[in-house]
Amino acid sequence: MLSLIGLLCALALLIVLTVRGMNLFVATPLCALLVAVSSGLPLLPQLAGEGQGDLVGVYMSGFTGFIASWFFMFLLGSIFGKLMEDTGAAESVARWVIEGIGQQRAALAVVLACAVLTYGGVSLFVVAFSVYPTALALFRGADLPRRFIPAALAFGSVTFTMTSAGSPEIQNWIPIQYLGTSPWAAWQASLLVALFMAGIGYLWLTWMLDRAKARGEGFEARPDDVRIERAALPTPIRALLGPIAVLAVSFALHDRLQTSALILALLAGCLVTLLACWRHRRTLGHAVAEGSTGALIAIGNTAAVVGFGAVAKAAPAFMLAVDWMTHLPGSGVATAALAVSAIAAMTGSASGGQVIALPLLAPHYLDQGVNPDQLHRAVAISSGVLDSLPHNGYVVTTIRAICKETHAAAYGAVGALTVIVPGLGLLLCLGLFALGL
Repeated sequence: MLSLIGLLCALALLIVLTVRGMNLFVATPLCALLVAVSSGLPLLPQLAGEGQGDLVGVYMSGFTGFIASWFFMFLLGSIFGKLMEDTGAAESVARWVIEGIGQQRAALAVVLACAVLTYGGVSLFVVAFSVYPTALALFRGADLPRRFIPAALAFGSVTFTMTSAGSPEIQNWIPIQYLGTSPWAAWQASLLVALFMAGIGYLWLTWMLDRAKARGEGFEARPDDVRIERAALPTPIRALLGPIAVLAVSFALHDRLQTSALILALLAGCLVTLLACWRHRRTLGHAVAEGSTGALIAIGNTAAVVGFGAVAKAAPAFMLAVDWMTHLPGSGVATAALAVSAIAAMTGSASGGQVIALPLLAPHYLDQGVNPDQLHRAVAISSGVLDSLPHNGYVVTTIRAICKETHAAAYGAVGALTVIVPGLGLLLCLGLFALGL
Protein backbone atom coordinates (compact mmCIF):
# COMPACT_ATOMS: atom_id res chain seq x y z
CA MET A 1 0.00 0.00 0.00
CA LEU A 2 2.82 2.42 0.86
CA SER A 3 4.41 1.76 -2.53
CA LEU A 4 1.16 2.57 -4.34
CA ILE A 5 0.64 5.77 -2.35
CA GLY A 6 4.22 6.83 -3.08
CA LEU A 7 3.83 6.08 -6.79
CA LEU A 8 0.60 8.06 -7.12
CA CYS A 9 1.95 10.96 -5.06
CA ALA A 10 5.16 11.04 -7.11
CA LEU A 11 3.19 11.09 -10.37
CA ALA A 12 0.95 13.88 -9.09
CA LEU A 13 3.96 15.82 -7.84
CA LEU A 14 5.74 15.48 -11.18
CA ILE A 15 2.69 16.85 -12.99
CA VAL A 16 2.44 19.79 -10.58
CA LEU A 17 6.17 20.60 -10.77
CA THR A 18 6.12 20.35 -14.56
CA VAL A 19 3.16 22.73 -14.84
CA ARG A 20 4.85 25.14 -12.43
CA GLY A 21 7.94 25.17 -14.63
CA MET A 22 10.52 23.41 -12.46
CA ASN A 23 13.60 22.16 -14.30
CA LEU A 24 13.00 18.52 -15.20
CA PHE A 25 16.59 17.56 -14.37
CA VAL A 26 15.64 18.39 -10.78
CA ALA A 27 11.95 17.46 -10.73
CA THR A 28 12.22 13.93 -12.16
CA PRO A 29 14.98 12.64 -9.82
CA LEU A 30 13.12 14.19 -6.88
CA CYS A 31 9.89 12.38 -7.80
CA ALA A 32 11.82 9.19 -8.57
CA LEU A 33 13.34 9.43 -5.07
CA LEU A 34 9.84 9.53 -3.58
CA VAL A 35 8.95 6.35 -5.51
CA ALA A 36 12.15 4.61 -4.43
CA VAL A 37 11.81 5.49 -0.73
CA SER A 38 8.15 4.46 -0.55
CA SER A 39 8.88 1.21 -2.42
CA GLY A 40 11.98 0.17 -0.49
CA LEU A 41 14.14 0.47 -3.60
CA PRO A 42 17.87 0.89 -2.76
CA LEU A 43 19.11 4.36 -3.61
CA LEU A 44 22.65 3.49 -4.77
CA PRO A 45 24.14 0.54 -6.68
CA GLN A 46 26.37 -0.34 -3.73
CA LEU A 47 23.32 -0.76 -1.50
CA ALA A 48 21.47 -3.10 -3.84
CA GLY A 49 21.60 -6.87 -3.55
CA GLU A 50 22.62 -9.15 -6.39
CA GLY A 51 20.17 -8.79 -9.26
CA GLN A 52 18.28 -6.02 -7.46
CA GLY A 53 17.65 -2.66 -9.07
CA ASP A 54 18.49 0.66 -7.45
CA LEU A 55 17.30 4.24 -7.91
CA VAL A 56 20.42 5.60 -9.63
CA GLY A 57 20.91 2.58 -11.87
CA VAL A 58 17.27 2.28 -12.97
CA TYR A 59 16.85 6.03 -13.53
CA MET A 60 20.04 6.32 -15.57
CA SER A 61 19.22 3.18 -17.54
CA GLY A 62 15.99 4.78 -18.72
CA PHE A 63 17.69 8.15 -19.22
CA THR A 64 20.65 6.92 -21.27
CA GLY A 65 18.61 4.30 -23.12
CA PHE A 66 16.34 6.98 -24.58
CA ILE A 67 19.30 9.13 -25.61
CA ALA A 68 21.03 6.17 -27.24
CA SER A 69 17.91 5.38 -29.26
CA TRP A 70 16.93 8.90 -30.32
CA PHE A 71 19.98 11.18 -30.22
CA PHE A 72 20.62 11.39 -33.96
CA MET A 73 16.94 11.91 -34.77
CA PHE A 74 16.73 14.79 -32.29
CA LEU A 75 20.02 16.27 -33.50
CA LEU A 76 19.24 16.17 -37.22
CA GLY A 77 15.62 17.18 -36.65
CA SER A 78 16.64 20.26 -34.71
CA ILE A 79 19.33 21.21 -37.24
CA PHE A 80 16.89 20.73 -40.11
CA GLY A 81 14.42 23.09 -38.45
CA LYS A 82 17.13 25.70 -37.90
CA LEU A 83 18.29 25.43 -41.52
CA MET A 84 14.71 25.99 -42.69
CA GLU A 85 14.67 29.07 -40.49
CA ASP A 86 18.14 30.41 -41.36
CA THR A 87 17.72 30.11 -45.13
CA GLY A 88 14.32 31.75 -45.08
CA ALA A 89 12.65 28.57 -46.34
CA ALA A 90 10.20 28.50 -43.42
CA GLU A 91 9.28 32.15 -43.93
CA SER A 92 8.83 31.60 -47.68
CA VAL A 93 6.51 28.64 -47.17
CA ALA A 94 4.54 30.54 -44.53
CA ARG A 95 3.97 33.56 -46.76
CA TRP A 96 3.03 31.34 -49.68
CA VAL A 97 0.47 29.49 -47.55
CA ILE A 98 -1.01 32.69 -46.11
CA GLU A 99 -1.36 34.20 -49.56
CA GLY A 100 -2.96 31.00 -50.80
CA ILE A 101 -5.47 30.16 -48.07
CA GLY A 102 -5.68 33.39 -46.09
CA GLN A 103 -4.41 34.48 -42.70
CA GLN A 104 -7.48 33.12 -40.94
CA ARG A 105 -6.41 29.57 -41.82
CA ALA A 106 -2.80 29.79 -40.67
CA ALA A 107 -3.45 27.35 -37.82
CA LEU A 108 -5.02 24.90 -40.28
CA ALA A 109 -1.84 24.99 -42.36
CA VAL A 110 0.25 24.04 -39.30
CA VAL A 111 -2.08 21.17 -38.41
CA LEU A 112 -2.11 19.81 -41.96
CA ALA A 113 1.68 20.04 -42.28
CA CYS A 114 2.09 17.99 -39.10
CA ALA A 115 -0.56 15.51 -40.20
CA VAL A 116 1.08 14.90 -43.57
CA LEU A 117 4.52 14.36 -42.05
CA THR A 118 3.19 12.12 -39.26
CA TYR A 119 1.14 9.96 -41.60
CA GLY A 120 4.14 9.86 -43.91
CA GLY A 121 6.21 8.13 -41.26
CA VAL A 122 8.17 11.00 -39.69
CA SER A 123 8.57 10.67 -35.91
CA LEU A 124 6.37 12.88 -33.75
CA PHE A 125 9.35 14.60 -32.12
CA VAL A 126 10.94 15.30 -35.49
CA VAL A 127 7.70 16.73 -36.87
CA ALA A 128 7.63 19.31 -34.08
CA PHE A 129 11.25 20.32 -34.78
CA SER A 130 10.65 20.48 -38.53
CA VAL A 131 7.35 22.37 -38.60
CA TYR A 132 7.96 24.84 -35.77
CA PRO A 133 9.90 27.45 -37.81
CA THR A 134 7.12 27.52 -40.42
CA ALA A 135 4.45 27.57 -37.72
CA LEU A 136 6.17 30.53 -36.09
CA ALA A 137 6.19 32.43 -39.37
CA LEU A 138 2.54 31.55 -40.04
CA PHE A 139 1.38 32.67 -36.60
CA ARG A 140 3.42 35.87 -36.95
CA GLY A 141 1.90 36.62 -40.35
CA ALA A 142 -1.62 36.00 -39.05
CA ASP A 143 -0.96 37.82 -35.73
CA LEU A 144 -1.99 34.79 -33.68
CA PRO A 145 -0.82 34.23 -30.08
CA ARG A 146 2.29 32.08 -30.22
CA ARG A 147 1.36 30.19 -27.05
CA PHE A 148 -1.04 28.15 -29.21
CA ILE A 149 1.69 26.85 -31.51
CA PRO A 150 2.37 23.79 -29.29
CA ALA A 151 -1.33 22.91 -29.43
CA ALA A 152 -1.41 23.16 -33.23
CA LEU A 153 1.75 21.03 -33.54
CA ALA A 154 0.52 18.41 -31.10
CA PHE A 155 -2.99 18.25 -32.53
CA GLY A 156 -1.69 17.60 -36.03
CA SER A 157 0.76 14.97 -34.79
CA VAL A 158 -0.59 12.88 -31.91
CA THR A 159 -4.34 12.72 -32.44
CA PHE A 160 -6.15 11.82 -35.66
CA THR A 161 -3.03 10.64 -37.52
CA MET A 162 -0.90 8.86 -34.90
CA THR A 163 -3.40 6.13 -34.04
CA SER A 164 -5.40 5.89 -37.27
CA ALA A 165 -5.55 2.90 -39.59
CA GLY A 166 -2.58 2.82 -41.95
CA SER A 167 -0.45 5.15 -39.83
CA PRO A 168 3.24 4.15 -39.81
CA GLU A 169 3.68 5.44 -36.25
CA ILE A 170 4.57 2.75 -33.71
CA GLN A 171 1.35 3.32 -31.75
CA ASN A 172 -0.49 1.74 -34.70
CA TRP A 173 2.05 -1.06 -35.21
CA ILE A 174 2.68 -2.37 -31.69
CA PRO A 175 -0.69 -4.24 -31.50
CA ILE A 176 0.11 -6.23 -34.66
CA GLN A 177 2.62 -8.54 -32.99
CA TYR A 178 0.21 -9.36 -30.16
CA LEU A 179 -3.07 -9.56 -32.08
CA GLY A 180 -2.03 -10.81 -35.51
CA THR A 181 -3.76 -7.89 -37.21
CA SER A 182 -2.62 -5.39 -39.84
CA PRO A 183 -2.01 -1.61 -39.75
CA TRP A 184 -5.39 -1.19 -41.45
CA ALA A 185 -7.35 -2.95 -38.70
CA ALA A 186 -10.94 -1.67 -38.40
CA TRP A 187 -10.25 1.01 -40.99
CA GLN A 188 -13.90 1.92 -41.50
CA ALA A 189 -14.42 2.94 -37.87
CA SER A 190 -10.94 4.46 -37.77
CA LEU A 191 -11.71 6.72 -40.72
CA LEU A 192 -14.87 8.06 -39.10
CA VAL A 193 -13.09 8.58 -35.78
CA ALA A 194 -10.17 10.38 -37.48
CA LEU A 195 -12.54 12.70 -39.36
CA PHE A 196 -14.43 13.38 -36.14
CA MET A 197 -11.28 14.18 -34.16
CA ALA A 198 -9.89 16.35 -36.96
CA GLY A 199 -13.13 18.31 -37.30
CA ILE A 200 -13.98 18.81 -33.62
CA GLY A 201 -10.35 19.50 -32.73
CA TYR A 202 -9.87 22.13 -35.43
CA LEU A 203 -13.13 23.86 -34.47
CA TRP A 204 -11.97 23.93 -30.84
CA LEU A 205 -8.55 25.28 -31.81
CA THR A 206 -10.04 28.09 -33.89
CA TRP A 207 -12.49 28.89 -31.09
CA MET A 208 -9.64 29.21 -28.59
CA LEU A 209 -7.67 31.39 -31.01
CA ASP A 210 -10.69 33.63 -31.67
CA ARG A 211 -11.30 34.04 -27.94
CA ALA A 212 -7.67 34.94 -27.34
CA LYS A 213 -7.69 37.52 -30.13
CA ALA A 214 -10.95 38.98 -28.80
CA ARG A 215 -9.16 39.50 -25.47
CA GLY A 216 -6.51 41.49 -27.30
CA GLU A 217 -3.86 38.78 -27.59
CA GLY A 218 -1.67 38.74 -30.65
CA PHE A 219 1.73 37.58 -31.78
CA GLU A 220 4.51 38.77 -29.49
CA ALA A 221 7.93 38.89 -31.13
CA ARG A 222 11.06 37.85 -29.25
CA PRO A 223 14.63 39.06 -29.73
CA ASP A 224 15.82 35.68 -31.04
CA ASP A 225 13.08 35.34 -33.67
CA VAL A 226 14.44 35.14 -37.21
CA ARG A 227 12.69 37.30 -39.78
CA ILE A 228 13.92 37.75 -43.34
CA GLU A 229 12.70 40.33 -45.83
CA ARG A 230 10.72 39.02 -48.79
CA ALA A 231 13.41 39.98 -51.33
CA ALA A 232 15.90 37.68 -49.59
CA LEU A 233 13.61 34.65 -49.47
CA PRO A 234 13.92 31.55 -51.68
CA THR A 235 10.98 30.69 -53.91
CA PRO A 236 8.30 28.50 -52.28
CA ILE A 237 9.23 25.62 -54.59
CA ARG A 238 12.84 25.70 -53.43
CA ALA A 239 11.76 26.14 -49.83
CA LEU A 240 9.55 23.03 -49.97
CA LEU A 241 12.22 20.73 -51.40
CA GLY A 242 13.74 20.00 -47.97
CA PRO A 243 10.48 18.89 -46.29
CA ILE A 244 9.55 16.90 -49.40
CA ALA A 245 12.92 15.11 -49.23
CA VAL A 246 12.32 14.22 -45.56
CA LEU A 247 8.87 12.84 -46.32
CA ALA A 248 9.95 10.95 -49.44
CA VAL A 249 13.00 9.25 -47.91
CA SER A 250 11.14 8.42 -44.71
CA PHE A 251 8.23 6.91 -46.64
CA ALA A 252 10.51 4.93 -48.95
CA LEU A 253 12.70 3.45 -46.21
CA HIS A 254 10.36 3.19 -43.24
CA ASP A 255 9.32 -0.44 -43.71
CA ARG A 256 12.91 -1.56 -44.16
CA LEU A 257 14.77 0.54 -41.60
CA GLN A 258 11.97 1.55 -39.18
CA THR A 259 13.01 4.54 -37.03
CA SER A 260 16.55 4.48 -38.45
CA ALA A 261 15.05 5.67 -41.74
CA LEU A 262 14.55 9.03 -40.03
CA ILE A 263 18.30 9.54 -39.76
CA LEU A 264 18.70 9.27 -43.52
CA ALA A 265 15.51 11.22 -44.17
CA LEU A 266 16.56 14.16 -41.99
CA LEU A 267 20.08 14.12 -43.37
CA ALA A 268 18.59 14.29 -46.86
CA GLY A 269 16.34 17.15 -45.76
CA CYS A 270 19.29 19.13 -44.40
CA LEU A 271 21.37 18.60 -47.55
CA VAL A 272 18.52 19.39 -49.93
CA THR A 273 17.60 22.54 -48.02
CA LEU A 274 21.22 23.72 -48.14
CA LEU A 275 21.58 22.98 -51.85
CA ALA A 276 18.24 24.50 -52.82
CA CYS A 277 18.57 27.61 -50.64
CA TRP A 278 22.35 27.98 -50.43
CA ARG A 279 22.53 31.59 -51.58
CA HIS A 280 19.84 32.59 -49.06
CA ARG A 281 21.74 31.35 -46.00
CA ARG A 282 22.53 33.96 -43.35
CA THR A 283 24.45 32.56 -40.37
CA LEU A 284 24.87 28.90 -41.23
CA GLY A 285 27.37 28.08 -38.50
CA HIS A 286 25.26 29.74 -35.84
CA ALA A 287 22.14 27.91 -37.04
CA VAL A 288 23.85 24.50 -36.84
CA ALA A 289 25.28 25.30 -33.39
CA GLU A 290 21.92 26.52 -32.11
CA GLY A 291 20.18 23.46 -33.53
CA SER A 292 22.68 21.16 -31.84
CA THR A 293 22.25 22.87 -28.48
CA GLY A 294 18.48 22.81 -28.83
CA ALA A 295 18.57 19.09 -29.56
CA LEU A 296 20.55 18.41 -26.39
CA ILE A 297 18.08 20.34 -24.25
CA ALA A 298 15.09 18.66 -25.89
CA ILE A 299 16.39 15.11 -25.63
CA GLY A 300 17.64 15.73 -22.10
CA ASN A 301 14.20 16.89 -20.94
CA THR A 302 12.51 13.91 -22.54
CA ALA A 303 15.11 11.44 -21.23
CA ALA A 304 14.60 12.81 -17.71
CA VAL A 305 10.90 11.95 -17.89
CA VAL A 306 11.75 8.51 -19.30
CA GLY A 307 14.13 8.00 -16.37
CA PHE A 308 11.32 8.70 -13.92
CA GLY A 309 9.11 6.27 -15.81
CA ALA A 310 11.75 3.58 -15.51
CA VAL A 311 11.85 4.01 -11.72
CA ALA A 312 8.05 4.03 -11.55
CA LYS A 313 7.90 0.74 -13.46
CA ALA A 314 10.45 -0.77 -11.04
CA ALA A 315 8.17 -0.07 -8.05
CA PRO A 316 6.24 -3.12 -6.78
CA ALA A 317 3.03 -1.08 -6.83
CA PHE A 318 3.34 -0.49 -10.56
CA MET A 319 2.93 -4.13 -11.53
CA LEU A 320 0.17 -4.52 -8.94
CA ALA A 321 -1.65 -1.60 -10.55
CA VAL A 322 -1.08 -3.06 -14.01
CA ASP A 323 -2.36 -6.45 -12.86
CA TRP A 324 -5.47 -4.85 -11.38
CA MET A 325 -6.18 -2.77 -14.49
CA THR A 326 -5.65 -5.66 -16.88
CA HIS A 327 -8.11 -7.79 -14.90
CA LEU A 328 -10.93 -5.29 -14.67
CA PRO A 329 -14.40 -6.87 -14.60
CA GLY A 330 -16.17 -7.18 -17.91
CA SER A 331 -14.97 -8.16 -21.32
CA GLY A 332 -14.42 -6.60 -24.67
CA VAL A 333 -12.60 -3.69 -26.20
CA ALA A 334 -13.84 -1.06 -23.71
CA THR A 335 -12.14 -2.71 -20.74
CA ALA A 336 -8.91 -3.17 -22.68
CA ALA A 337 -8.99 0.46 -23.83
CA LEU A 338 -9.43 1.69 -20.26
CA ALA A 339 -6.50 -0.39 -19.03
CA VAL A 340 -4.14 0.76 -21.78
CA SER A 341 -5.08 4.40 -21.30
CA ALA A 342 -4.49 4.23 -17.54
CA ILE A 343 -1.09 2.58 -17.96
CA ALA A 344 -0.13 5.14 -20.62
CA ALA A 345 -0.97 7.87 -18.10
CA MET A 346 1.33 6.33 -15.47
CA THR A 347 4.22 5.89 -17.88
CA GLY A 348 3.63 9.14 -19.79
CA SER A 349 3.90 7.15 -23.01
CA ALA A 350 1.33 5.81 -25.48
CA SER A 351 3.69 3.14 -26.76
CA GLY A 352 4.71 2.28 -23.19
CA GLY A 353 1.09 1.73 -22.23
CA GLN A 354 0.62 -0.69 -25.12
CA VAL A 355 3.85 -2.62 -24.62
CA ILE A 356 3.10 -3.20 -20.94
CA ALA A 357 -0.60 -4.03 -21.29
CA LEU A 358 -0.90 -5.99 -24.52
CA PRO A 359 1.12 -9.09 -23.53
CA LEU A 360 -1.34 -9.50 -20.65
CA LEU A 361 -4.51 -8.37 -22.39
CA ALA A 362 -4.21 -9.94 -25.83
CA PRO A 363 -4.38 -13.66 -24.91
CA HIS A 364 -7.15 -13.03 -22.38
CA TYR A 365 -9.49 -11.20 -24.77
CA LEU A 366 -8.67 -13.24 -27.86
CA ASP A 367 -9.61 -16.37 -25.92
CA GLN A 368 -12.94 -14.72 -25.16
CA GLY A 369 -13.56 -14.27 -28.88
CA VAL A 370 -13.11 -10.49 -28.99
CA ASN A 371 -12.67 -9.19 -32.53
CA PRO A 372 -8.88 -8.63 -32.88
CA ASP A 373 -9.29 -5.78 -35.38
CA GLN A 374 -11.60 -3.90 -33.04
CA LEU A 375 -9.26 -4.57 -30.13
CA HIS A 376 -6.32 -3.27 -32.17
CA ARG A 377 -8.04 -0.01 -33.04
CA ALA A 378 -9.48 0.61 -29.58
CA VAL A 379 -6.11 -0.02 -27.93
CA ALA A 380 -4.29 2.24 -30.42
CA ILE A 381 -6.71 5.14 -29.96
CA SER A 382 -6.92 4.73 -26.17
CA SER A 383 -3.13 4.83 -25.85
CA GLY A 384 -3.24 8.39 -27.19
CA VAL A 385 -5.77 9.69 -24.67
CA LEU A 386 -4.12 10.01 -21.24
CA ASP A 387 -0.54 9.73 -22.46
CA SER A 388 -0.46 13.49 -23.15
CA LEU A 389 -0.62 14.62 -19.54
CA PRO A 390 1.76 17.47 -18.64
CA HIS A 391 4.70 15.16 -17.83
CA ASN A 392 4.65 13.39 -21.20
CA GLY A 393 8.05 13.59 -22.92
CA TYR A 394 6.66 14.83 -26.24
CA VAL A 395 4.54 17.47 -24.50
CA VAL A 396 7.47 18.71 -22.42
CA THR A 397 9.80 18.82 -25.42
CA THR A 398 7.31 20.60 -27.68
CA ILE A 399 6.23 23.22 -25.15
CA ARG A 400 9.54 23.96 -23.45
CA ALA A 401 12.45 23.03 -25.70
CA ILE A 402 11.04 23.67 -29.17
CA CYS A 403 8.46 26.44 -28.69
CA LYS A 404 10.08 27.94 -25.57
CA GLU A 405 6.72 28.39 -23.87
CA THR A 406 5.59 27.53 -20.35
CA HIS A 407 3.11 24.86 -19.35
CA ALA A 408 1.04 27.52 -17.61
CA ALA A 409 0.60 29.39 -20.89
CA ALA A 410 0.43 26.57 -23.40
CA TYR A 411 -0.73 23.33 -21.81
CA GLY A 412 -4.43 24.25 -21.48
CA ALA A 413 -4.85 24.19 -25.25
CA VAL A 414 -2.54 21.19 -25.65
CA GLY A 415 -4.50 19.19 -23.08
CA ALA A 416 -7.83 20.07 -24.66
CA LEU A 417 -6.74 18.87 -28.11
CA THR A 418 -4.59 15.87 -27.17
CA VAL A 419 -6.47 14.45 -24.17
CA ILE A 420 -10.14 15.45 -24.43
CA VAL A 421 -10.48 15.22 -28.22
CA PRO A 422 -8.91 11.72 -28.43
CA GLY A 423 -11.07 10.73 -25.45
CA LEU A 424 -14.18 11.71 -27.39
CA GLY A 425 -12.80 9.88 -30.40
CA LEU A 426 -12.38 6.73 -28.30
CA LEU A 427 -15.99 6.94 -27.13
CA LEU A 428 -17.13 7.28 -30.74
CA CYS A 429 -14.98 4.31 -31.75
CA LEU A 430 -16.47 2.11 -29.02
CA GLY A 431 -19.95 3.25 -30.03
CA LEU A 432 -19.33 2.33 -33.66
CA PHE A 433 -18.09 -1.10 -32.63
CA ALA A 434 -21.20 -1.58 -30.48
CA LEU A 435 -23.30 -0.80 -33.57
CA GLY A 436 -21.46 -3.48 -35.50
CA LEU A 437 -19.24 -1.29 -37.71
